[in-house]
Amino acid sequence: MLARVKLNQRRSNKGFTLIEVMLAMAVFSIAGVAILATTDTNVRNLGYLESKVIANWVASNQLVAAKLDQAWPPKNNKKGKVELAGQEWLWQQKVLKTTDNDLRAIVMEVRLDEKSSAPLSSLMTYLSKPKS
Repeated sequence: MLARVKLNQRRSNKGFTLIEVMLAMAVFSIAGVAILATTDTNVRNLGYLESKVIANWVASNQLVAAKLDQAWPPKNNKKGKVELAGQEWLWQQKVLKTTDNDLRAIVMEVRLDEKSSAPLSSLMTYLSKPKS
């Protein structure tokens, strides 16, 4: 009889109970959902940062082109499209007067589409009147 009791005790101590298994599965599923949410957020942020960097390149390139243009005063609200990194970027040049008549501020705004109210990038430089 004593041998039977010991045999029953061994069998009952071998595995996990259903509640223990369900609790472990719940813990792992909550951790998995948290990891997926973090990964999703990181991927979205990476795409946005990539767009911002490329928009800054477009704005910088257009400011260099504006500096190379010898027209005075520079054209205000000049617009254009340029392709970079497999996407089409829209840029707009805004010219602002300064207190010095021989100096203008140029703001270059870059967007992915015309409907967006805020530009992805906005860079500013100053341009002086060319000497004759």
